[in-house]
Amino acid sequence: MCDRIQQIFSRLFFLTEIVLFLFFTHAAFFCQPAAAVLRQHQDAPGVMRYHSQNSLRDKYGYAWQVLLFKVTSGTALNISPTEIGKQIKSREQTAFNLRLVGFPGIAEFVHPHSLEILTDSRKLLTAADEFAEASPAANVGQYNVTNIIDQLPQNEALTLSFPLVGREDFSLKIPQSVVVEWQWLVKEI
Repeated sequence: MCDRIQQIFSRLFFLTEIVLFLFFTHAAFFCQPAAAVLRQHQDAPGVMRYHSQNSLRDKYGYAWQVLLFKVTSGTALNISPTEIGKQIKSREQTAFNLRLVGFPGIAEFVHPHSLEILTDSRKLLTAADEFAEASPAANVGQYNVTNIIDQLPQNEALTLSFPLVGREDFSLKIPQSVVVEWQWLVKEI
């Protein structure tokens, strides 16, 4: 009887190991990769720009560069590339922009159009199009997230929605690990 019970537990243990192996193998092969880089640049005297840079793939397999910019200045500024160095009322100012760069010839942004950010808990946030007037390239979009950056969750993935020419409801998934990195950039640097 004791041998029979030991044999049953041994089989259950073996089956548990197989299930765990399959689960972790599945997670390792099917998770979206995200390579992150944090950088610091001096754009002008007294103007520092920090950014998180990630390369992500959309559901069609195309690579996207996703950059969250943090710019601080003693004289303050708006980080739109055409307005770097623009004076703002406060003495020390921080601004945040999210730049999305799609594959040239494949992704073409529709401007002006706000970015919609949906959290896993179904909270919807919007960010204004920084390239409403002019974009440096058709495959580049940039959004002002200064007013909503503190509302982003710390432990959830995000879905970014924005229209592309020929794809009105395009979305890009941002893994939770990237959101954690963004929170670190916002709060620690």
